[in-house]
Amino acid sequence: MPSPQNPPPAPEVPIRDEVIRLGQFLKLAGLAESGADARALVEDGAVTVNDEPETRRGRQLVRGDRVSVSLPGGVESAVVA
Repeated sequence: MPSPQNPPPAPEVPIRDEVIRLGQFLKLAGLAESGADARALVEDGAVTVNDEPETRRGRQLVRGDRVSVSLPGGVESAVVA
């Protein structure tokens, strides 16, 4: 079982530009169903970027950033590629 120090591999989600906003990435990666869902996840403190809590839906992400969301079924993650 993976430990917090060694999280399981997360799928890489390619982006078109050099940066993407957190809210957009949550939808693109399938971690949120809509913009409203993404906003609620961020406001509820359910989102981390590179293992740090993130409360700004407009945060700029770059390739290599790991986004994790705490959902009722567990934590899901994706990496910006």
